[in-house]
Amino acid sequence: MVDGCTIVWLRRDLRVEDNPALAAAVRAGSVICVFIWAPEEEGHYYPGRVSRWWLKHSLAQLDSSLKSLGTCLVTKRSTDSISSLIEILKSTGASQLFFNHLYDPLSLVRDHRAKEVLTAHGITVRSFNADLLYEPWEVVDETGQPFNTFTSFWERCLSMPFDPEAPLLPPKRIISDISKCPSDTLVFEDDSEKGSNALLARAWSPGWSSADKALTTFVNGPLIEYSENRRKADSATTSFLSPHLHFGEVSVRKVFHLVRIKQVSWANEGNTAGDESCNLFLKSIGLREYSRYMSFNHPYSHERPLLGHLKFFPWVVDESYFKAWRQGRTGYPLVDAGMRELWASGWLHDRIRVVVSSFFVKVLQLPWRWGMKYFWDTLLDADLESDALGWQYITGTLPDGREVDRIDNPQFEGYKFDPNGEYVRRWLPELARLPTEWIHHPWNAPESVLQAAGVELGSNYPLPIVGIDAAKVRLQEALTSMWEQEAAYRASIENGTEEGLGDSAEFAPIEFPQDLRMDIDREPARNDNNQNEVNRPRHEDQMVPSITTTLFRVDDYETSSEVQQHSVGNVRAEVPRNQGVEQSPRRNNNVIPPPQPPRVNITYGLQNIEIEESTADSSSTSGGSRSSGVVPVWSPSSSTFADQYISDEAGMGQGSSFLQRHPQSHELVNWRRLSQTG
Repeated sequence: MVDGCTIVWLRRDLRVEDNPALAAAVRAGSVICVFIWAPEEEGHYYPGRVSRWWLKHSLAQLDSSLKSLGTCLVTKRSTDSISSLIEILKSTGASQLFFNHLYDPLSLVRDHRAKEVLTAHGITVRSFNADLLYEPWEVVDETGQPFNTFTSFWERCLSMPFDPEAPLLPPKRIISDISKCPSDTLVFEDDSEKGSNALLARAWSPGWSSADKALTTFVNGPLIEYSENRRKADSATTSFLSPHLHFGEVSVRKVFHLVRIKQVSWANEGNTAGDESCNLFLKSIGLREYSRYMSFNHPYSHERPLLGHLKFFPWVVDESYFKAWRQGRTGYPLVDAGMRELWASGWLHDRIRVVVSSFFVKVLQLPWRWGMKYFWDTLLDADLESDALGWQYITGTLPDGREVDRIDNPQFEGYKFDPNGEYVRRWLPELARLPTEWIHHPWNAPESVLQAAGVELGSNYPLPIVGIDAAKVRLQEALTSMWEQEAAYRASIENGTEEGLGDSAEFAPIEFPQDLRMDIDREPARNDNNQNEVNRPRHEDQMVPSITTTLFRVDDYETSSEVQQHSVGNVRAEVPRNQGVEQSPRRNNNVIPPPQPPRVNITYGLQNIEIEESTADSSSTSGGSRSSGVVPVWSPSSSTFADQYISDEAGMGQGSSFLQRHPQSHELVNWRRLSQTG
């Protein structure tokens, strides 16, 4: 038995370099590194196929790295992480548990409960910042309140009185004895998934050493031209770091410091283009940082709009639209190419993410949570905080989000971000022979051109599922309905007759489509064996924070000689998912026949498009690591776009003309009125 060793609970921090929890544990003495696979705790957000494939290989590389340092990774299969931690602490005689912070709602609840329960068992629990440049509670305005817009948030980060700490070196050696803590075999894929997953290995190399190589390659290569090339969807112009960042294979502190070093060097040389590239890439890091900030301050942001009036938006609940979007059969080439790339590769350029998500919520008017959930199931870099921020931005549900009444025409977007049509041709082979003049709007092409290219609209390639002009009319009708319902709600409050209308907490969320729930042959959870309780005196602990409404009682875990085993249903941390945001009255969901649009003068159209500046690299680009004894705790208040979605330089952080015309729409949902237990 290892006397007084430290358990390091690894989650999305799968690296040995710049890992504050691991570094602190090594300084304390003997260390056992543990990864607990308990996906059932994630509820609706059970990891998707490609995400599980990445995790499998990332864990294998981490285990190899730990073996070179004198230990190995202990893996456990469970339906309740805290029960497994108690079992591990008892079997090893460990007296301390160290872990790094996470900021998604499910983890916030689970981590608070871990501190509460294990401290009651006499275990010293310490937690650290390994995912952000600054903790959410460190970035506040002059009154101590969180910021409501990205621009003000990021300006504050850049002007903080102390810089993000420098990244930590990996330990030289780890003292460990895992003889009393055998590993469980983890299964991340079934036989039906292995064929598709094998294709992923041709393009991606999970693991922290691969992440380090990807970062070095980007900083010494594409970064210098990032400001010019980042918007090109038909070439490798971004860092491709987002999956590595999501799983914590590379720390955001390291990314930030390496880019800043380059920026200082280029600025000294007078290289203004390189300096601007660094500013834009660092801004994408800030957007990922902001996604954690929003999730911490608004823990229901993955389910509800932050602007109160949008709870009245009449979303179109049409699964046929949703299916056409998923399958890349909408009739809009850039949208369809993006969705087919997503299905085939688990990846999308940030510009294409903007295009397909904007089409989803503005043209098809499908519930934004459906799109967010599909991204979660299919993206290699699926990240709940970033995805929630991105979809809320596109939907216009953030104070500095896009105009609610803005529709992006996929045809014009195509000529901006895929001007030569190479991206469309790569993913839509049925359109590969179309001339560039028509590649983004084949419905306008002369019949002779279509015949020569082998394109038969409505047969081997669909006509547009919805005409853009018709979509604009329908969106205006929806907004009129939204404002009327909000006005009625406000009037009912003023008259004291609000019963029946209620607050956003009373709206049931629109259910996810049945075929969106990916059927997975999940590995049966291992039954935890009862273990004798560790009878140790209570150690002096760091501050154990409290949530406004305590979700779990310490006495749920007995302090007798036997650890009481509980079922998943009554013990695991779970953020309530039955508090809705969107109203979902059914509307006429008949497909609007697409009118034949007028012939478009391409040159004229391009000259009159607002040129958007991408500030994003991908869905994940940030992190940090300031040691802290505080598990992140929800502190709901007034407060948002993941780098994978933000599309304009003038988008996030700038006043929206639509919101300026409707100042009452700036009212945020009052989170203090919402019970944290749901």
